[in-house]
Amino acid sequence: MDTTPPDGRPRLPVRLVAPAGARPVNQPLPFGPGRAGRASHAGRSDLAEVMDKVAHGDKQAFSSLYDALAPMVFGIVVRVVRDRSQSEEVAQEVMIDLWRQAARYRPDQGSVAAWASTIAHRRAVDRVRSAQASADREQAQAAREHQTAFDEVSEQVETRLESEQVRRCMRGLTELQRQAVTLAYYRGLTYREVAEALRTPLPTIKTRMRDGLIRLRDCMGVTT
Repeated sequence: MDTTPPDGRPRLPVRLVAPAGARPVNQPLPFGPGRAGRASHAGRSDLAEVMDKVAHGDKQAFSSLYDALAPMVFGIVVRVVRDRSQSEEVAQEVMIDLWRQAARYRPDQGSVAAWASTIAHRRAVDRVRSAQASADREQAQAAREHQTAFDEVSEQVETRLESEQVRRCMRGLTELQRQAVTLAYYRGLTYREVAEALRTPLPTIKTRMRDGLIRLRDCMGVTT
């Protein structure tokens, strides 16, 4: 079974793990043209008999099953997955499933081909969903990282601009106004504590604070 097919195309090898007591099976996937016709000549009863032998670990029976179903399996998978490389991987997984799950096949529940088709379609859909979920996670993560970086930079820029503007506006105040505002708003002192710290009458401090805050408001463009 390892010879080059009639069309001359090499086929991908796949290693199949046989059930307990059976020998390992190595089988190429016949994805190239020239083999698909054999499936049409294998009847439902014939494949059912072959499947029964496969369930008992018959390597030659699996070889026949492989030739009969692999092209159909690949055709189903590639129509769902679209990508040929991924479709080949999924088709390999389906054929391995057929080998491992052969004992589960029940002839009274449908043909071998229908059973294989169901497994192939389910595997193909799972691959598409998995790929989409992975892409969604990567996109969401990239969006979160971008938004976090943007927010941090924006906040830093805004804080810096505001600080520079405050410093510039503070330079426009008188010395007493600047000292009073600094003590009250940067050190948290009350008007009375500011008056005591500057040794200036409380009414004067209140007036200077009021005038200073008005000038700061106008300088920074704050509207009330």
